[in-house]
Amino acid sequence: MDATRKIIHIDMDAFYASVEQRDFPELRGKPVAVGGARARGVVASASYEARRYGVRSAMPGMTARRLCPELIFVRARFEVYHQVSEQIREIFLSYTDLVEPLSLDEAYLDVTEPKQGPLSATLIAEEIRRRIVEVTGLTASAGVSFNKFLAKVASDINKPNGMKVITPAEAVDFLDALPVSKFHGIGEVTAKRMQRMGISTGADLKRYEEVELVRLFGKVGRHYYRIVRADDQRPVNPHRLRKSIGAERTYAEDLHELSAMREKVRELAAIVFRHMAEKNNFGRTVTLKLKTPDFRIFNRSRSFGSELRRLEDLEQAVLGLLEEHAEEVGAVRLLGVAVSNLEREQLGAGIQLLLDFGEEFL
Repeated sequence: MDATRKIIHIDMDAFYASVEQRDFPELRGKPVAVGGARARGVVASASYEARRYGVRSAMPGMTARRLCPELIFVRARFEVYHQVSEQIREIFLSYTDLVEPLSLDEAYLDVTEPKQGPLSATLIAEEIRRRIVEVTGLTASAGVSFNKFLAKVASDINKPNGMKVITPAEAVDFLDALPVSKFHGIGEVTAKRMQRMGISTGADLKRYEEVELVRLFGKVGRHYYRIVRADDQRPVNPHRLRKSIGAERTYAEDLHELSAMREKVRELAAIVFRHMAEKNNFGRTVTLKLKTPDFRIFNRSRSFGSELRRLEDLEQAVLGLLEEHAEEVGAVRLLGVAVSNLEREQLGAGIQLLLDFGEEFL
């Protein structure tokens, strides 16, 4: 394990909901959910007041309202969230060029050789958190360690508005005591399976040899073997490739008519094309996603010899896929359009694109 690196993971606290509470004082101190107001909507972000009732992101809005009848739903304002995210990113870049955004509200930073400020990653993290408050009025939590895995886990420990440092000397004991449900990369289903096997903590997981973990969990078993030993050599990658650009919508009522589907698909194609044009990053593979009322999902794709650089071409491609496959699907509750094989991905000069989650979060 390389203990010489200095990695920070910054995670904004209830980002979307906190922006709304900042901009609308009447929401402060109240349970707020961004998105989820529509019959089939999904919560994109929940304030900490709402989380006390069990409301969480990605939860259906109807479930959230049942848990918290006083919950206030607000419509997402992604243009504002993007603007705030850019302000935060400028703060990061003042300390290091090695910034890897994961989403609008979190990022890894490698501050092994900082551009300014103290040499201590802990002090840099404290400065960054203080500057975020000064510039945006929002709070962030931070994890500091010598690899990405430990920094990510650490940033969750003292949320909200807190920080956790895991030094090389502390890492082994920390991981031994950590519940497997808290390991980043071990999902809820896998954690429950592990617990049924008697694997409740990192110390339990570490008793298994790599070959045994691969036999039990597949290729990801190699990852489990490494991280429980604090072995994570992944670099902070400022040029992380975006594999696709897409948008999808869940509709309040099922769409039965092909004409209605065409209209919605055109709207989605326009959103995707706008994002491609803004980043000057066009793609060659078009995918149409359809979800039926009984939650079956169909993905249909078509690739072209060159990038689709005109909205008319993208519309034609997506509508062609719709015409070909509408009958096998019937009614739909969700439609999605995505473009992959992006030009910058092909050139190896990838950029991180931070896009909306779609109307199901609005």
